[in-house]
Amino acid sequence: MTDGQQIFIYDTTLRDGTQGEGVSFTVNSKIRIARMLDQFGIDYIEGGWPGSNPRDMSFFEEAQSLDLKYAKVAAFGSTRRANLKVEDDAQIKLLLDAKTPVVTIFGKTWLLHVKDILRTTPDENLAMIQDSVAYLLKNDREVIYDAEHFFDGYLADADYAMQTLHAAAKGGAKTLVLCDTNGGQLVESLKSITSEVVAEFPELKIGVHCHNDSGVGVAVSLAGVEAGAVHIQGTFNGFGERNGNANLATIIPNLGLKMGGKMSCSKNMSKLRDISLFVDEMANLRSDTRAPYVGASSFAHKGGVHANAVEKVRSSYEHIDPSLVGNRTRVLVSDMSGRSSIMMKAREMGLDLDEKSPELKTFLQELKELEYRGYEFEAADASFKLLIDRFLEGRQPLFELIDYRVIVEHRGSNEALLSEATVKINVNGNIRHTVAEAHGPVGALDIALRRALQEDYPAIKDLQLVDYKVRILEGADGAQSKIRVQVESTDGKETWGTVGASDNIIEASWAALQDSVEYKIYHLEG
Repeated sequence: MTDGQQIFIYDTTLRDGTQGEGVSFTVNSKIRIARMLDQFGIDYIEGGWPGSNPRDMSFFEEAQSLDLKYAKVAAFGSTRRANLKVEDDAQIKLLLDAKTPVVTIFGKTWLLHVKDILRTTPDENLAMIQDSVAYLLKNDREVIYDAEHFFDGYLADADYAMQTLHAAAKGGAKTLVLCDTNGGQLVESLKSITSEVVAEFPELKIGVHCHNDSGVGVAVSLAGVEAGAVHIQGTFNGFGERNGNANLATIIPNLGLKMGGKMSCSKNMSKLRDISLFVDEMANLRSDTRAPYVGASSFAHKGGVHANAVEKVRSSYEHIDPSLVGNRTRVLVSDMSGRSSIMMKAREMGLDLDEKSPELKTFLQELKELEYRGYEFEAADASFKLLIDRFLEGRQPLFELIDYRVIVEHRGSNEALLSEATVKINVNGNIRHTVAEAHGPVGALDIALRRALQEDYPAIKDLQLVDYKVRILEGADGAQSKIRVQVESTDGKETWGTVGASDNIIEASWAALQDSVEYKIYHLEG
């Protein structure tokens, strides 16, 4: 790749991505994602396979009214069937009926597939490729040809694999995409073969479509660019069949920030993390915190030495400025933390602490003691902030607990479990005694606690639990082991995390719930 080379990004999240286990989009979600990808500057958006399901057809109907600024929508399908005129092929007709400006068709490269899957002759397969491309071009479509299983086919019979590409070129295709459909290629092999193709077709755009079955989907995609490919296909967040497709959320910043590649989306790179999170949200999946560039942990620092160095020189432990991709530096507090970590974390949360305060040393010792007892504050910023409130600023708890009780009742084999919780607390000298029922004991305890606080703090009505995680910390003691509970809460505007730890799951849950309501009152309403 020459410096400043224009690279075309082809997104197949809405088609190939949906073949991933647990990934599904509604038509409305696909439209919203398409709009966002267009705003970001993606060149091609593959919307689906017309005729494969009603959802894809509905998307193409809706997509016709999209006013896109950058992207072209592509319909995806295969070459005509063997021994059939292209104009009589129903699937080709559906591709045209989708009315997209671009059609991407795949054809067979590997003789194994030609003979054993299609059960046709090598010559007929070449005709299928050329006829399909030519017919779609005749109908005023931009055609992108995907050479399925290209690398496997090339390694089995390089001459025939090249013949399939020449057939597509004779049909008029201007972009030939080499697909590592099985995801088995490593860097050197893919780079070498791609170089051969680039040399064979100097006037055409060569692309790569890679999967992550060998764990190197991004690496081989970038190797393809180094070999001269100028068209890269992938999905956001690596969605896709089996182990997924090459991840565009990693490919794009590597191309733009480290390899000097020019892309339409380069100027919008700071929106990258927003796109990644949005796609996860539309798929109703939790985001990968360890995803390169866009993950919440990508620029998170836990060790005291690391945090100290980053505070002085960010590049000492950060390979790029996080803001370039819409991310930020985070400091994690744990029993590995030092004074620098605590100070950075406090500043991150808008707190003004005196670094030379003798109380800070005592606080650090307390923090490490809590971690030893099972607490962990990496995903519980709210609990950490409350800990600072109590320990360094002398803030008193929101209420005094008098007692609570939780009962779980099983009313026979055909009845659902019922949990009942009672809570008695002292709020500003007033005794509040409430009871609540729910399917689970923690849900009942949560409802009872909020009922007890609503009269004095009405804003607590907006609070809801959105996630609840339990981890056994040491299994040697069996049912008596230490347990850590992580709670995520929201009031519809803000979301915050709290933590509790104990050898009793209800007590650990209570601690996390208490922190949740106190954070809401003290820091969001105070």
